[in-house]
Amino acid sequence: MTMITATTMAVLLKPMITAHRLLLFQTQKHTSIIAKQQKQHGSLLVASSVRQSDNYCQNLVDEFDPNIPIEKALTPPSSWYTDPSFFDFELHRVFYKGWQAVGYTEQIKNPRDFFTGRLGNVEFLVCRDDDGKIHAFHNVCRHHASLVASGNGQKSCFVCPYHGWTYGLDGALLKATRITGIQNFDVNEFGLKPLNVATWGPFVLLNLDKEILPQQEADNTVGSEWLGSCSEYLAANGVDSSLSYLCRRVYDIECNWKVFCDNYLDGGYHVPYAHKGLASGLKLNSYSTKTYEKVSIQSCDGGSTESEDDIDRLGSKALYAFIYPNFMINRYGPWMDTNLVLPLGPRKCQVIFDYFIEAHLKDDKDFIERSLVDSERVQIEDIVLCEGVQRGLETPAYCSGRYAPMVEHAMHHFHQLLHYILKE
Repeated sequence: MTMITATTMAVLLKPMITAHRLLLFQTQKHTSIIAKQQKQHGSLLVASSVRQSDNYCQNLVDEFDPNIPIEKALTPPSSWYTDPSFFDFELHRVFYKGWQAVGYTEQIKNPRDFFTGRLGNVEFLVCRDDDGKIHAFHNVCRHHASLVASGNGQKSCFVCPYHGWTYGLDGALLKATRITGIQNFDVNEFGLKPLNVATWGPFVLLNLDKEILPQQEADNTVGSEWLGSCSEYLAANGVDSSLSYLCRRVYDIECNWKVFCDNYLDGGYHVPYAHKGLASGLKLNSYSTKTYEKVSIQSCDGGSTESEDDIDRLGSKALYAFIYPNFMINRYGPWMDTNLVLPLGPRKCQVIFDYFIEAHLKDDKDFIERSLVDSERVQIEDIVLCEGVQRGLETPAYCSGRYAPMVEHAMHHFHQLLHYILKE
């Protein structure tokens, strides 16, 4: 028998080993190429899906023509109020751009005051620091994404309830617990992410898409950017910081956010039919509407015969200002209430009512209670209307409607603004 030495064996096996290594390399290379192609294909599929969704929604936008005069125009199609894709589409184009009202200055009146909120999928936190400066941040811990704060109140710092990471009122990361051994970590890069914040009159506003501005600069420009040419008109007609804050009411409504806005903007059309109590205190034949860049103002004379012993909630004139896209200011008699409409889904919204009163009446509990009861009655009547409209929009019987040309100018203006923004 011929003995095969180790050297001979190595010589005989070398071609086989080389071939195996080559096959293994080619297989790994092929697998890597396939994985890379799959990743690229997946990215392309996502991008393609986004483009298809955007194209689909743009086609829905085009179903409304803002250039047709109100006398001939159709209202937007029901898909604007029912389609889940359209809801996501408008969130990014309507609510994540420009100044958005989110609260009022009374909520952060004192150092260390704060409040939180949500707009779409953006969680936010607004506070006033010890030096009196107002800050706003994404309310998300930089560690593992827990919400840092909830509700409102006073805090000297914000401690994440999950792992105890602590942030100052200026957003700086003050303490990160149990991170011994962590590498490539700069504490200065892990503060809360800031948002633009400004105030106008008694209102606090955020802007999600602008570069961070110094607060003074933001306060100086927010009036013209948010209200346009009617900012002075509103200030001159009692929309200012001199009013005393009273209370808040919150309503969850089973309707698209635009249904509530449309109801507000019909020029008092529905008032004599749905709000008979309210109608009795207004001279509806005096109703008028004026539109500005992003604001519409409806006004109506009241039927008040005020005396010192009988104060009328509505007073001698009512002013209803709608500020695009979702904020309403109602100023009448000694009262002001605001309505903030938050989109929660294609067929759900939340409406936050904040009530203010002239300072000399803030202790008149009987008048305040009667007025809140009257207001609550109107809101419940409106909720019934809006939820009924939403159900009608979801039926196959309805696609688009028409405008009442003499009264629904503000609604038409709102739809024109939406179309313009959605086409940008």
